[in-house]
Amino acid sequence: MSASTKKILLSGIQPSGRPHIGNYFGALKQFVDLQDTYESYVFIADLHALTSVQNGKQLSEAIVDVALDYLAIGLDPEKVTLYKQSDVPAHTELGWIFNCITTMPYLMRSHAFKDAEARNKEINVGRFDYPMLMAADILLYEPDVVPVGQDQKQHVEIARDTAEKFNHIYGETFKLPEPIIKKRLR
Repeated sequence: MSASTKKILLSGIQPSGRPHIGNYFGALKQFVDLQDTYESYVFIADLHALTSVQNGKQLSEAIVDVALDYLAIGLDPEKVTLYKQSDVPAHTELGWIFNCITTMPYLMRSHAFKDAEARNKEINVGRFDYPMLMAADILLYEPDVVPVGQDQKQHVEIARDTAEKFNHIYGETFKLPEPIIKKRLR
């Protein structure tokens, strides 16, 4: 099967700390298992990490750690497009466009926002707007599937809602991706 006939997969993880065994079984192993089946785009979500990592040296080291771990677990750069989110300006540019068609009450329904609010955490604008950047991350590559944990399913739903709204306003532009949710072992 050539890359042009494969469905597209997109996913990534934040470099907000050293990847651990939970990351491996929750996401990373899935990336490796699916790299032969899909045209895969796997990224380092360094812009998302800025919502919690406020130390440049720590962030730089974590970015390298994630890149090395992607390779160490068996992601093959001959089969998978690996990239750092901030190296592609279209992520933030599209995120801004999505900001302009999205309301604050809609974003206030986000689980991450509601969780931070419930814990009386001071919420930075990046945390509040996180779903719009994630929608841009997803929709930019026209993926068919996005492997996520159950806790991240809402982000794919928000991306789908955003695509539908954009398509309604500006014409058919974005594909509606489907989540792939790995079942938890009990």
